[in-house]
Amino acid sequence: MRGSRARPGARTPAADSSGAAAGLVTAEEALQASSGRRLARWTPAILLLGGVAFDLAAPAPYTASPFFAAAPLVAASLFPLRQTIVTIVLALTAVCLLAELHGVRDPTQAATEIATVATVALLALVINRVVRRGGRRLASARGIAEAAQRAVLPVPPARIVGLDVAARYVAAERYAAIGGDLYAVQDTPHGVRLIVGDVRGKGLQAVEVVAVLIGAFREAAEQEATLEGLAGRLERALRREGARRAELEAFEGFTTAVLGEIPRGDSTLRLINRGHPSPLLLPGDGAVRRLEPETAALPLGMGELGGWPDRVTELRFPEDAMLLLFTDGVTEARDRHGTFYVPEERLRGRRFTGPGALLDALVEDVALHAGGETSDDMALLAIRRPPGTNGTTTPAPDTDRSQP
Repeated sequence: MRGSRARPGARTPAADSSGAAAGLVTAEEALQASSGRRLARWTPAILLLGGVAFDLAAPAPYTASPFFAAAPLVAASLFPLRQTIVTIVLALTAVCLLAELHGVRDPTQAATEIATVATVALLALVINRVVRRGGRRLASARGIAEAAQRAVLPVPPARIVGLDVAARYVAAERYAAIGGDLYAVQDTPHGVRLIVGDVRGKGLQAVEVVAVLIGAFREAAEQEATLEGLAGRLERALRREGARRAELEAFEGFTTAVLGEIPRGDSTLRLINRGHPSPLLLPGDGAVRRLEPETAALPLGMGELGGWPDRVTELRFPEDAMLLLFTDGVTEARDRHGTFYVPEERLRGRRFTGPGALLDALVEDVALHAGGETSDDMALLAIRRPPGTNGTTTPAPDTDRSQP
């Protein structure tokens, strides 16, 4: 700033104060986002130093006050109140010292420029308060969503009756923790039973249906002697939920799902598929087998359209093999050319140390295929039968029975 100079006419340089948004990212993308945030935090200092350099180098008719006005605004959105105030003090100090350095030939003009920076600084304080309050509300909402996820879809134990288990829930919407996809796995008197499903619809109504289905599954999995009986109980639970909601617009949903049962003491796997993407079986040698149902079936909640009986698909679940179940957020992920993700093709020939490694690799590969932008949530469940468990698995005591 110089003492006798024309009213500034140049526009304030643009400052990117947004930082790097967090979302569904891979480890490499998360690192890039973190680097972007660190770079953005240096913006106020760069503006202050740039303003000093510009003022010292530019001819008298030009002013650096836009630099000093922009610095507090950028700091307000990036820093807490204390650091914002420090930036404001530095900006005002720089304006006053530069005015004194060049000599104040026009006190009115100099006072106007100082007042401009001070006014913008006051606005920055207001912006900082609004941003911090919004940040606290967002953090509270995310905490509530995470608590709801843990309550409705808790992480299953890593080992259930000799089987290695891993589950993941990946939301398509940024900052969302739960949606209409679901999974559950638990030890029962009839063996380890599991479900992976996808509720039609979005939002809170879908979450309510998820809660109904998970609750019904936990109870029915203990009581029903057959997998067909378990599917029937879930069908009736959805029917009751539909009847409870008087308006058709409030509830017209259905749920695609795969129900599974792994009896104790043998290598049998039983499945019922109600209109859901087929699970995959990875024997451990790099091969991938799609477990198609013997007959097509309607999703849960559509039983009134027909009386077709559930048919169980029974197959061998060998040692060291892994069962992978997922929702259509995986198979509907597209790349920039519109090509759908095909998990059996992408996983074929690869070996994984366990269910957790399999799911981590799958989530990363889907994000890579879709460019980090998926259109639907993904619920993933993987179960591995470790070597030496065939015919040797013993029932767990009732008091130790694990269920999500």
